[in-house]
Amino acid sequence: MMKKINWKNVPDQVDFERLQPGGYVCKITLATDVPQKEYLKMEYDIAQGPQSGYYNELYKAKGFWGGTFYRSYKEKAQSMFKGFLTAVKESNTGFVFEDDEKRLEGKLIGLVLAEEEYRGNDGKIKKRLYVAATKNINKILSGDFTVPELKKLDLSASFVSATDVTDDDVPF
Repeated sequence: MMKKINWKNVPDQVDFERLQPGGYVCKITLATDVPQKEYLKMEYDIAQGPQSGYYNELYKAKGFWGGTFYRSYKEKAQSMFKGFLTAVKESNTGFVFEDDEKRLEGKLIGLVLAEEEYRGNDGKIKKRLYVAATKNINKILSGDFTVPELKKLDLSASFVSATDVTDDDVPF
């Protein structure tokens, strides 16, 4: 027999409308350095507009934080990292980085979210959002950005198992 649960205290399931590809003014909520891989892992949430607080609400309802992106500061990626820092600086008056990732927390940034296909654990082709570009928030607000087309999964490539991938295959 199933354990006794007071169903009056259990909230109903909440359905979420999927966030659509586009430009969003976001707030960096957490920035974590991963020094052995030379990248920052950042969590963000939508800061303005009708989708404001989207990832926080998703987390409260489903226990999953979906707003995450990475920025490498390896030598070959430093110009892209500087572009990210410039977008943060232009979006936040008086911002100074000083190589301290915690200074990014609470800062606004413009993010262009696009879709890509991936193979789910169930083997089905699914779609997810990814951060395609970082922008000054004024570019997002004025519509001065382009959302890339859906990044299709290459089904012609042979299957590569996780054990076949090395750190050299990872961009950061």
